[in-house]
Amino acid sequence: MMQFKILLFGITKDIFGGRTHTVQLPPKATVSILKDALSKSHPEVDGLSSLMIAVNNTYAQDGTILSETDEIALIPPVSGG
Repeated sequence: MMQFKILLFGITKDIFGGRTHTVQLPPKATVSILKDALSKSHPEVDGLSSLMIAVNNTYAQDGTILSETDEIALIPPVSGG
């Protein structure tokens, strides 16, 4: 298993209870596998309308393979006003 540190912003900080979250995933895990793991550990993320995942400052697709050295961030829906 590999350990990934996830940076949290906006409502995701409240859901996970901090600014970062660590998750264990198998080697060659994808963004899709990460989403599934986060959903299982914190089902509240399923209620977010447009949660995006950024890898190394770029929005990532579900098939993106993750590396332990990647900077991974959860980008929640943003509202203006």
